[in-house]
Amino acid sequence: MRKLKKLEMRGISKSFIGVKANQDVNLNIQGGDILGLLGENGAGKTTLMNILYGLYLPDEGQVLINDNEIRLRNPKDSMQAGIGMIHQHFMLIQKHTVLENIALGYDGAPFFFPQRYMREQIKEYSERFGLDVDPDKKIWELSAGEQQRVEILKALFRNADLLIMDEPTSVLTPQEAEDLFDILRKMTKEGHTVILISHKLEEIMAICNSVMVMRKGKVTGNARIEDVTQKDLARMMIGREISSCFEKSDQKPGEAVLEVNNLCVNNDQNRMIVNDLSFKLHQNEILGVAGVSGNGQREMVEAITGLRHALNGQVFLQGEEITNISARKIHDRGITHVPEERIKHGTVSTLQLYENSVLKQHHRNPFSFRSLMNYPLIKAHAEKIVKSYNVDAASINTPIKNLSGGNIQKLILGREISAEPDVLIAAHPTYGLDVGAAEYIRKELIVCRDRGGAVLLVSEDLEELFQVCDRIAVMFEGRFMGIVNPQNCEMDDIGLMMAGAIPEFSPAPQGEN
Repeated sequence: MRKLKKLEMRGISKSFIGVKANQDVNLNIQGGDILGLLGENGAGKTTLMNILYGLYLPDEGQVLINDNEIRLRNPKDSMQAGIGMIHQHFMLIQKHTVLENIALGYDGAPFFFPQRYMREQIKEYSERFGLDVDPDKKIWELSAGEQQRVEILKALFRNADLLIMDEPTSVLTPQEAEDLFDILRKMTKEGHTVILISHKLEEIMAICNSVMVMRKGKVTGNARIEDVTQKDLARMMIGREISSCFEKSDQKPGEAVLEVNNLCVNNDQNRMIVNDLSFKLHQNEILGVAGVSGNGQREMVEAITGLRHALNGQVFLQGEEITNISARKIHDRGITHVPEERIKHGTVSTLQLYENSVLKQHHRNPFSFRSLMNYPLIKAHAEKIVKSYNVDAASINTPIKNLSGGNIQKLILGREISAEPDVLIAAHPTYGLDVGAAEYIRKELIVCRDRGGAVLLVSEDLEELFQVCDRIAVMFEGRFMGIVNPQNCEMDDIGLMMAGAIPEFSPAPQGEN
């Protein structure tokens, strides 16, 4: 018989340095259900679940399990109450094995032959829930999906009746995501309960029994899944309808701004990952790059922006060669970059918002003169970006790490576009963002193109590429399979090219315009 029959959170409120993350939030879930906790980036979803897991203490409110109030002062209290949490970024030790990671902090193994006991338990849970994983493999050897299974096993070993999952599919392939959903369905059939934090409407509709929607720290809706549509959820989530397509003016491409000839680049394992790549990017154009992750997209972008050494080939900006010069010089000459990993490579987490607003420009006029920073001007610049790009922050003095992922991405995009680049390179700019933030960023890319800029958009989201791009190049094993006009092809054609197949129509070969 399961321990958890009902969980309630009543009147939960929590603030951080003047920001109201949760305001009088009520949550109810029945045992054996999967509740989708839906909302924009920064809506307060993760804060609420961190309170339930004992990482934060609420300013107000109470938590009840089976109608009995409990006080969760730390994660140990939550685990003892049968609550486990799997964070968006896994809490595993990379150099240790699966078995060692599960054993860390677990005191349920017998004194004699504990490893044998752990293996037997791992095998039992694996067969019961489909959590197939090799206990002797080191964590760094596992895929993201396999690492997530280890996290689930850790929670099950600690008798978690309720499992909180924070954006669980953000690092998974579509196949791994479907495997995860199968695991969660098996767990709920055995009486476990799941709260799934997400901003993906289709994910909530596919797996959850019920949904609670949050916006700006407040609850804006509760429903059973069978009673709502994706449009209903989007309206609750951001307060308006989401555009399925964008108005795009017809723009005649101008002169070639960026030209890449026979580019060859190695990956981190010193194997060639970009192989003899050639293409041109024009003014008033968005060129999309589609492809399955790992086919050289990241290395191509890093070579163009000066972050990685090119083995061979040439890169020209406005007819001037910029191959293998420094990233700072490339930025100064007119190429700005929205990086794939926005936290790690796009910001300095300990610096304040206004300081991050001038990264890569801080050494130049008008923001500095003879090594002296013009702070009034920098702050005015930050205020302008915050206002123009709808960055939701308490103030420009807020540390950037306190912003949600969507607001950090808006700040980075505003910073890079405000530099008035000849070329904007955006790598997965809407990855991990809610539908409202993604819609806003896509529109800004179109605005940049309409102002005369040239945009290179790398994305695995085919719908995004079809919405905003003038041409789409499909990358496979370090080369472009071809370059197509999205108005003259189907998504299935792009999918075939992503797998290395040639569709029935004939796309333009790489390098052709």
